[in-house]
Amino acid sequence: MMGSGGMIVLDEDDCMVNIAKYYLGFTVEESCGRCTPCRIGNRRLYEMLTRITNGEGVAKDLRDLRELGETIRDCSLCQLGQTAPNPVLSTMRYFMDEYTAHIEEKRCPAGVCKELMSYTIDPSKCIGCTACLRNCPVGAISGESRTPHVLDVALCTKCGLCVSKCPTKAIIRK
Repeated sequence: MMGSGGMIVLDEDDCMVNIAKYYLGFTVEESCGRCTPCRIGNRRLYEMLTRITNGEGVAKDLRDLRELGETIRDCSLCQLGQTAPNPVLSTMRYFMDEYTAHIEEKRCPAGVCKELMSYTIDPSKCIGCTACLRNCPVGAISGESRTPHVLDVALCTKCGLCVSKCPTKAIIRK
C-alpha cells in the first residue's frame, strides 16, 4: 500500500528489514501528527528497525515490532497511519528469517546493512598490487608491494571501495 498503484520489484540483493525501515521513514516524515499512534508509534517502529539494521536488535524487538505495528494499524485515525506499519508487518510475515539473521546472527543476508558487514583480505588471493591500499580513504589497509595486505577492521568505514579496486577479488565482504 505504498505509492499509487505502482509495483516494486526486489530480489535477494535487497534487505527486507532495510526496505521496511525506508518506507517507515517516509511515513514518519509524512505524518500530520494529530494522533498518537501514528505520530509516536511510527517513530518508535523506525527506531527499532534502525537498531536492528545497526546490529543492536534483541529478540524482544520482534514481538514489540509486531505488537506496536498492529496497534498503530488498529488505532490510527487516517489511512496513512492505518497503513504505515504494513511494510513492517508484511516483511515480518514473509521474511522473518531476515529479521532473525539481523538479530540473532548479527548478519544481513543481502549484505546491505553497513553496520553488519565486515571485510577481510584473503592472503592467498592478494598479490600485493597496492590498488586497495592506494584507494582506501581512511588508510585501513597496510602492506608492502608484492606481499599480501592487511585490513584493520577498527579503521575500516565499510565503504566498499577496496572491493571494487581489487583486481584479484581478494577482499571479501561478509
